[in-house]
Amino acid sequence: MSLFTRHRQLPDAEGEAVPDGGNTAATDGTRADGAGEKAGEDADTARGAAVETQEAAPAEDKTAGAPAEEEKAAAPADEEKEAAPANEQKTAAPEESDETADESAEAAAEDRSAPGESPGSPKPGWFGWRRRYPGAARGVAVGTSVLAGAVVLAALLMPNRLDRLSLLSFFRVPVEGIVLACVLLALPGKPRRITAVVSGVFLGLFTVLKFLDMGFNQFLARPFDLVFDWILLDDAADFVRESFGRSGEVLAIAGVIVLLIAVLALSTLAVVRLTNVMARHHRTAVHTTLVLGTAWVTCFTLGAQVGGVTIATKGNTEFLANRVESVRNGLGDAKVFEKQAAVDAFAATPPDQLLTGLRGKDVLFTFIESYGRVALDDPAMAPKLDATLTDGTSRLKAAGFESRSAWLRSPVAGAGSWLAHSTFLSGLWVKNQQRYRALTTGDRATLTSYFQKTGAWRTVGIVPGVRKAWPEGKYFGLDNIYDSTHLGYQGPYFSWTPVPDQFSLEAFERLEHGKKNRDPIMAEIILASSHNPWSPIARMTDWDKLGDGSVFEQIKKEGTDPKEVWQDPERVRTEYRKAVQYSLDSLIEWVQRYGDENTVLVFLGDHQPVPTVTAGDTSKDVPITIVAHDKKVLDRISDWGWTDGLKPAENAPAWGMDKFRDRFMTAYKQ
Repeated sequence: MSLFTRHRQLPDAEGEAVPDGGNTAATDGTRADGAGEKAGEDADTARGAAVETQEAAPAEDKTAGAPAEEEKAAAPADEEKEAAPANEQKTAAPEESDETADESAEAAAEDRSAPGESPGSPKPGWFGWRRRYPGAARGVAVGTSVLAGAVVLAALLMPNRLDRLSLLSFFRVPVEGIVLACVLLALPGKPRRITAVVSGVFLGLFTVLKFLDMGFNQFLARPFDLVFDWILLDDAADFVRESFGRSGEVLAIAGVIVLLIAVLALSTLAVVRLTNVMARHHRTAVHTTLVLGTAWVTCFTLGAQVGGVTIATKGNTEFLANRVESVRNGLGDAKVFEKQAAVDAFAATPPDQLLTGLRGKDVLFTFIESYGRVALDDPAMAPKLDATLTDGTSRLKAAGFESRSAWLRSPVAGAGSWLAHSTFLSGLWVKNQQRYRALTTGDRATLTSYFQKTGAWRTVGIVPGVRKAWPEGKYFGLDNIYDSTHLGYQGPYFSWTPVPDQFSLEAFERLEHGKKNRDPIMAEIILASSHNPWSPIARMTDWDKLGDGSVFEQIKKEGTDPKEVWQDPERVRTEYRKAVQYSLDSLIEWVQRYGDENTVLVFLGDHQPVPTVTAGDTSKDVPITIVAHDKKVLDRISDWGWTDGLKPAENAPAWGMDKFRDRFMTAYKQ
């Protein structure tokens, strides 16, 4: 027998049983907190007196227990009587929903008093805070519900691009929210709660995908690809480490993990919270949902807008449909690419008939990182780069070189240089990592491997950006590869860039081009100084004083800090322009210094820079230039319509980057 049961037997001052105080409190509903606490104290006093009485008179236990047994036996009957009105009320109000019944049960459960507390006293909650400050607790509950609604609405209305993010974009009505509310209101208790949790998790994942899109649109000018882009997350971590150090990488990864967990937890809790509110106020929620649904249909039909923003939106549905289509296309892309790779116009051409128009020449295919059309079109950058290219054209002409320029359209923007390189060399549109892997593990010949196939050239690669094993180099037909560890450089890194361009070109001269009695060379050269983040930047120095690269220590110390540069988009654009100028100056001076009558230089950008630099320009065009000392080399492309000089005209031909290989090999076939 519990103390609570004994409490119910305690006689009052006149010797009659005192009814259960909890029931009395539940019936009256008017007992103040102070009265409840006093009643609790009186009950404790009475309970203590009862215990002392029992200890003093154990023989009376049996006698005292009799009424209790009778009361216990009578309890079911009393409970049935008390339940009867409730049953009648339930019968009289059949329209009461399951949600209301569930909430009533929860409220009843909260009203149960714990042992040692006065019957009918409020449940402590929040460590007693709700009892002490009921008004503030009510305000917090309302505020939490409002915050939950704001979280759900923000997740539904948030665009997936930073340039589309505006205050007006959050003053719309999403049809997905209305549909979800209808589903939750129609479901009974347990299925409703399960649906709320699942919907919250899905909304969180949806929000994470939008965040990924924001990042990819900001740096790659395209949304995140659910099939192919997971590998790029590892590359992003490497980039952060190389630009901001190991601690920066750790902080960035930790921040991403915390953000992911926070978004999933917050969205799930928000949906569950709103679901509970709708259940407690079922009738109001139904009416509100009907009004919003009617408003959405009306606004959608009329095409209503505010400040150019459509009020009735179904953007999430379209977003999801596009992603499903993208995934489906991605999964089927392998077969499409396999068919394209099988077609090669030069596969059956005998080696002695390949590239005959270039026999005896040193042919250098040089990629300038992030050298995009924006560098020549943007009003803030164009004047100084125009001066660099105009001066370079004059200097090369004085050295006996002529040049022709045009545009190529890259498959990528912002990053993904290896995809652009393989597109240019293979003659296939290599737009994702799956295609790149299929290409480099297949037998499709590239422009560089055709040079190797002839046996008339020694093929080499100058790839200072490579710091790991690069087995693909053999696929591209390179006899010897010089990565960042084989160029003899002992100087400092410049953010991502392991070796300054001027040193890379000088190393090429020392290791290959400058040797006597050598075979003609075909070289693939990648100049990486213009790689993001463009801070700090190397600068031109005396070629004779380059040594092992230690001279760049002081140059780096005098350079800018990337953390400071990237706080201002205009500074980013300025540093980008300077980096491209440095790469162009390095290449032009190398040709002046070491070029001869057998030098044929093809240099081009691999892709446009990040959107921070392009400032909304969606073009993927990059400049391409062919420089040669022998006039006959350029005569073979006279029908291409390219512009004289190092700068392509605005209306110069613009080809897809995958078209260059076959046109180049056709021009120099015989």
